[in-house]
Amino acid sequence: MKQYLIDTTLRDGEQAAGVVFSLDEKIKIAQMLEAMGITEAEIGTPAISQQEEKDIKTIIAQGFNFDMLCWSRATVSDIMAAKRTGTKRISISFPVSDIQLAAIGKDYKWVFAQMEIMIGLANNHFDFVGIGAQDASRANPSFLRDYIDMAVSLGVQRVRFADTVGIMNPFSVHEMVASYRNLFPEIDLEFHAHNDLGMATANSLAALQAGCNSIDVTINGLGERAGNAPLEEVAAAAKFSLNQNLGIDLKNITEACQFVEKVSNRKVSQTKPITGELITSHESGIHCRSLLNNPMSYHAFDPSEVGKKSRFVIGKHSGVASVLDTLASMGIHISTEQGKEILPKVKKLAETKKQSVNNDELRELILRL
Repeated sequence: MKQYLIDTTLRDGEQAAGVVFSLDEKIKIAQMLEAMGITEAEIGTPAISQQEEKDIKTIIAQGFNFDMLCWSRATVSDIMAAKRTGTKRISISFPVSDIQLAAIGKDYKWVFAQMEIMIGLANNHFDFVGIGAQDASRANPSFLRDYIDMAVSLGVQRVRFADTVGIMNPFSVHEMVASYRNLFPEIDLEFHAHNDLGMATANSLAALQAGCNSIDVTINGLGERAGNAPLEEVAAAAKFSLNQNLGIDLKNITEACQFVEKVSNRKVSQTKPITGELITSHESGIHCRSLLNNPMSYHAFDPSEVGKKSRFVIGKHSGVASVLDTLASMGIHISTEQGKEILPKVKKLAETKKQSVNNDELRELILRL
């Protein structure tokens, strides 16, 4: 079974409060997705506005080497707006939990009636029709089973399980996906995580292990509230923890994450897994000494795999080995005894500053020996 990622940075990512991408930025993001090997991307919701519809049409016209899909509500106007963009693929979202249905004054009968009308319409206009089960994580299991059963009978090619409010955990995700995988082996299953409880990446891996065909991701995990499953985390965790290659070239992922951070105006933590500025930085003398002997001693993966380098930070916790190595990288070579002499001064300066010692300060300390 082929398993792959569906990027939705241009749809659910931009849906994050206060985020707006220009057309040029959308095209740049799409180019980066293509370069890293994404095979499918959700590129927007045409019904948002005439400008959005026009932008999506322009993106499709670029002819990217991945499948491009539009998201739609279960309305005729949304579906026809998607049709006007020229896309050949659509995902139609239906609310399936009691709480979501009550919020719009609808019931199960309405869902089934709308499915018949909307899926029938979509089948006449698109080569690929998928449907989303919005808030599947809080849906009645019996109704969700009937929902998927009807989708299969109507010719739907893929069903998305959306953990819309990020309430699930890896155990419940695995149980749910495995159950429906066994019940419906004939249809592709997709999992859409949200990070409200900090488990989007773990839940996505659980869905993969339970037999889900595809996982929705966004660059940096950009998305509503706490965000979505981060593309960089899911791809890297699958590769380095599950030993599963999802076809993503991670070499330029840091560059893509930095670009999306900039154009979304959403600051990413310096310790963000996979791409954070400080995740390959080391200060502890014990760690640095081991890293000099074996670069993998304190790394889960080779930093170069994600376009980064390991580096030493000189500060309160440093040892002689890291000080000597840092000085050598600056073209300054001193003896071990001199290193032992300068180390207390390095620690004292770091304690006084309450931060690391930079190269200029380290050079100044050497001159005072």
